[in-house]
Amino acid sequence: MIKKIKKSKFYKLFGNIYLIITTVFLIWIFFWDSNSVIVNLKLRKEINELEKRKAELEKNIVIDKKIISSLENLDSLEKYAREKLFMKKENEEIYIIEFLEK
Repeated sequence: MIKKIKKSKFYKLFGNIYLIITTVFLIWIFFWDSNSVIVNLKLRKEINELEKRKAELEKNIVIDKKIISSLENLDSLEKYAREKLFMKKENEEIYIIEFLEK
């Protein structure tokens, strides 16, 4: 009976202790380890998203610096306050017209 089991293909394939240990090790590394391949892929994806966000924010910083440098002039400061912040002078009326987008 034992000779019959030792001759089976299943025993030859999984009877090798090195193959079993290697299989368990690979499963451990790919799925359960704290530095597994799956965790590394998720972290790499998050890093790419953060780098894209950083590039967008750097562009916004450049735009804001241009706006700040243009606001050094008193006339442009007044224009900015009227257009963006809807401020007004005394005894002045402002009408805001909003267009409906379809």
